[in-house]
Amino acid sequence: MSSDSLRVLIVGCGNMAGGFDANRPAGALPLTHAGAFAHHGGFNLLACVDPDEGRRRQFAARWNVPRCAASIADLGALSGEFDVISICSPTALHPEHLESALALNPRLIFCEKPVTPTLAETEAWVQACEARGVLLAINHTRRWAPDVRRLAGELADGSWNKVRAVAGIYNKGILNNGGHMIDLLHLLLGPLELMHAGQPSWDFWEHDPSVPAMLRAGEVPITLNLGHAGDYAHFELQLITENGIVTMEDGGMNWRIRRAVASPHFKGYRALDEGTRIAGEYPQAMLAAAANLHAALTDGEMLASDGRSALAAQRICEQIRQSSIGPASTT
Repeated sequence: MSSDSLRVLIVGCGNMAGGFDANRPAGALPLTHAGAFAHHGGFNLLACVDPDEGRRRQFAARWNVPRCAASIADLGALSGEFDVISICSPTALHPEHLESALALNPRLIFCEKPVTPTLAETEAWVQACEARGVLLAINHTRRWAPDVRRLAGELADGSWNKVRAVAGIYNKGILNNGGHMIDLLHLLLGPLELMHAGQPSWDFWEHDPSVPAMLRAGEVPITLNLGHAGDYAHFELQLITENGIVTMEDGGMNWRIRRAVASPHFKGYRALDEGTRIAGEYPQAMLAAAANLHAALTDGEMLASDGRSALAAQRICEQIRQSSIGPASTT
């Protein structure tokens, strides 16, 4: 670890902080904040905080973190002591932890999504970070996946010609997993307009139902359908284009590509070929995120996912929620 590595504090020691990587092979691509920072090599994990003593000590031992405490206040850290503060705590605690993190004057905060439970709070904290000159990265992970970024470029340059329609399926909350879907649609298609929201499904979170919806991006119609979180994780997106159909499966772990070809049965018609199923590059996303954060602080590179892009996604999620059941609650 070089002496000029970026100094990191991790707030919350659960799955996204490092738990998903805790028992994976050493050479596996990282899925977590700690895993990505450690794998990258340009970060120094100096401290972690979590109110659960067993969890934070286990985390500190797994990731060789020299300091740990029950809270940011108990850590006794000095202003400017950390370059990067990762907030991996439950969403309801994000406002408190964003306030404590900003008080330490880091250069960058890397926050799990949703930023906060409500649009107003998220907007306030995005503005607070901007006012303090602190970069705010939000873990809408697919914005760092290389294949997703390539697809965004292909759609923008017309490689697939016109997008005719889009269909997504998600579960586990319009703000939680639905926020990932809306952010992905923003990246691929641009600004969205809500047309209709359907009946909510309380499939996991007490205050964050999954909601089906109809939207559009320009002239492109978009439908959001639901699975149930009690059955299995479900996050898939299908883009129907002039040149074929592109389907993200398994949250981006796999893709299915079917291209339009001359019909083997009916002369003068086009049909879809049998298609190919290819491995996705989602497992590369967290390491790419760490590289982007490092470059943002060392070379001035733009963040691929920031407070403004997250705010735009949460604004649509809140419109869907309010159209279905009314304003969000923080209790």
